[in-house]
Amino acid sequence: MTQRALDSSGEQNSGTSRQTMIDAGAELDPVHPVEPPPPARRAGGLTTAEVAERVARGEVNDVPVRSSRSLTEIVRANVFTRFNLIIGVLWVIMLFVAPIQDSLFGFVIVANTGIGIIQEWRAKKTLDSLAVIGEAKPTVRRDGVAAEISTHEIVLGDVIELGPGDKVVVDGTVAEADSLEVDESLLTGEADPVLKRSGDTVMSGSFVVAGGGAFTATKVGREAYAAQLAEEASRFTLVHSELRSGISTILKYVTWMMVPTAIGLVISQLVVKDNNFKDSVARTVGGIVPMIPEGLVLLTSVAFAIGVVRLGRKQCLVQELPAIEGLARVDVVCLDKTGTLTEGGMDVTEVRPLNGSDEAYVERVLRNFGSSDPRPNASLQAIIDAYPAGGGAAGNGEGDGSRRTGGQGDGGQGAWTVADAMPFSSARKYSGAAFTEADGASSAWLLGAPDVLLPDGDPVLTDIEQLNQQGLRVLLLARAQGELDAPDVAAGATPTALVVLEQRLRPDAAETLRYFADQNVATKVISGDNAVSVGAVAGKLGLAGAENTLDARRMPTDPDEMATAMENNAVFGRVTPQQKRDMVAALQSRGHTVAMTGDGVNDVLALKDADIGVSMGSGSEATRAVAQIVLLNNSFATLPSVVAEGRRVIGNITRVATLFLTKTVYSVLLAILVVCTQVEYPFLPRHLTLLATLTIGVPAFFLALAPNKERAQPDFVRRVMRYAIPSGTIAAAATFTTYLLARHHYSGAGALEAETSAATLTLFLVAMYVLAIIARPYTWWRIGLVAAMGLGFLIVLVVPWLQDFFALKLVGTTMPWTAVGIAVASAVALEFVWRWVGRRFRA
Repeated sequence: MTQRALDSSGEQNSGTSRQTMIDAGAELDPVHPVEPPPPARRAGGLTTAEVAERVARGEVNDVPVRSSRSLTEIVRANVFTRFNLIIGVLWVIMLFVAPIQDSLFGFVIVANTGIGIIQEWRAKKTLDSLAVIGEAKPTVRRDGVAAEISTHEIVLGDVIELGPGDKVVVDGTVAEADSLEVDESLLTGEADPVLKRSGDTVMSGSFVVAGGGAFTATKVGREAYAAQLAEEASRFTLVHSELRSGISTILKYVTWMMVPTAIGLVISQLVVKDNNFKDSVARTVGGIVPMIPEGLVLLTSVAFAIGVVRLGRKQCLVQELPAIEGLARVDVVCLDKTGTLTEGGMDVTEVRPLNGSDEAYVERVLRNFGSSDPRPNASLQAIIDAYPAGGGAAGNGEGDGSRRTGGQGDGGQGAWTVADAMPFSSARKYSGAAFTEADGASSAWLLGAPDVLLPDGDPVLTDIEQLNQQGLRVLLLARAQGELDAPDVAAGATPTALVVLEQRLRPDAAETLRYFADQNVATKVISGDNAVSVGAVAGKLGLAGAENTLDARRMPTDPDEMATAMENNAVFGRVTPQQKRDMVAALQSRGHTVAMTGDGVNDVLALKDADIGVSMGSGSEATRAVAQIVLLNNSFATLPSVVAEGRRVIGNITRVATLFLTKTVYSVLLAILVVCTQVEYPFLPRHLTLLATLTIGVPAFFLALAPNKERAQPDFVRRVMRYAIPSGTIAAAATFTTYLLARHHYSGAGALEAETSAATLTLFLVAMYVLAIIARPYTWWRIGLVAAMGLGFLIVLVVPWLQDFFALKLVGTTMPWTAVGIAVASAVALEFVWRWVGRRFRA
């Protein structure tokens, strides 16, 4: 049989190695054991020659599933932007009408664009290499042999094997079915699994939840139903994130403000003022260029790309880039116990016969139960390890030890034959097998959750409760009274033995749980296992509130009541796949941002609905397909790194966005003031290039890549603009006040240059104070960064050739000190306004 008996928790370890499936069409003698047919006698699939013919005809599954944009797309996205076009046109104009130092802003854009392309190319290479590691590899029969191949190597007519957790990668027709149940919810929205029989159609994008079989590929490549869906699921994307959509919103408003202001400035400087034409053009461009926060988009892309590279070094595949951002916003993490808090392997510590059962007979049942499944999960594998086929007393010397036929390890009592088997169901919480014993007698057995198989109040449950409180997992072996396919097969089952399993705790799980507790992220353990047992395991790992457990069978169905139960408890047991999905939705209804981890097929629906789905690399193909983040090293301890990376990106981009938009605000206001007062624009492009480099460009790059552990908050646009608008307003008012005073103070030749120098000094000092506020909390390198930028400006003011290059020369002492005084007063106003805004407009 190909079905797989799963453990009582409903948590399936899909990382077990594949084994060649037995032809489901083989006839079995109910009494005499039959050897499985050798590979050559099975439905062996295509031959090598047939595969070559199909490849030559182009009948290959050639859907280009990429993890990132191509180099051409990266270059196009970074070069051909709206603001690059505007700045490019202005740059060309300046090259013709002004000295080269007034065209520096163009070279800065070229450098920035180059940096963006290089960083995203690095991220692409990292993602592509990780995608190859994490790629699903279906098992295909060719020349009578089953082997794993890459998805893109499948050809029309291939026979592809299926087992629990496997994703259907192309469309096809079922050739073999052994209690094969397929979940098509990702395609149809229907949550109930569909039982498939030979001849039925299976569609790409669905996945197996129980049983097994094989199907023949009938549609491959772009003809497959979910080909485009599969391609999009694995694609690296830079869109659909709150951060990037917020920046797009800001840029839209900036464009609306910039266009009329720029037109007014052009008219003012070129028509109204009767100045030197080239100088008027230069000052007009000097007023337009700083309105554009061109570096903000670039810096966001660079920060994300560097984050991808950093996580890639830790074997973390980010299938959708916004997942880095999303996980940083998470305030509830739902953990699947098996494979997350515990390792996949388990050990049998004790087998307790019940009701006077013979220990040797129980051993034979367990040995044959393990032999009935070609794909054992963690719990069944532990039983197989404890009672291997061929173990026990001297065998009867017959058969080949096949799991299919039993026949070994029966203590000289003769071979048993598997007559029927029932795959595990997360709804049932048990699996089953029927045997024809050596003496010809028939027996049917169930293996699963004791509190599901036993009625309430059964005295055995008391002993089980004590074991659960120790964090042990307990399975019940019970003898069924009827046929396995009977709807009430569990009713009246006779308890025969308890199988006690000890789970292996992940050594890094406790530290990871402490991290989430320190970061004020609530942790919920959601498991199919007994709630008390799960709570004991969580308690050993130091999970806060581990004593607050709830059996999901008593979970309220009302969404609001369920949300309350979720918030009040930390550990949930006996959870069905649909309940996992409902729990995620209940938490989201209360405004929580929910991350869900899992590796089994029963986690797929919850992973899909969670804000962020995290799958283990060894998890089923289905979970890896729907998760945004795949931990290829299977280490739960990698999650804090992902959270930290997301918080670094979002927190720092929020900081530097304030810098960029402060410049945009004061540039627009200065242009409006110039138009209203009909005076020359105070700055040439070289002045604002210098200011932008020292107060925004260089420090923003370092601040964007600095560590940041603050939990990401919503309303990005509001959080940024609440500081940028008052800061820009104060900077514009201070600068224009200094400029007007300087116009009354200076006269004669060189007056405009002196006025510009005084205004530049005020603007630089105010912008530096904005930088100093944003750089908080101070560390040695942040203080050094701010000091270095101030030193850079001082050098420009005192080195003669730099004075000439940037046309900056302070004349006299009255206006320079007046400029400093105005800047100091503005700094006081800034400090007051920032504190007031922080209290009044909390985000």
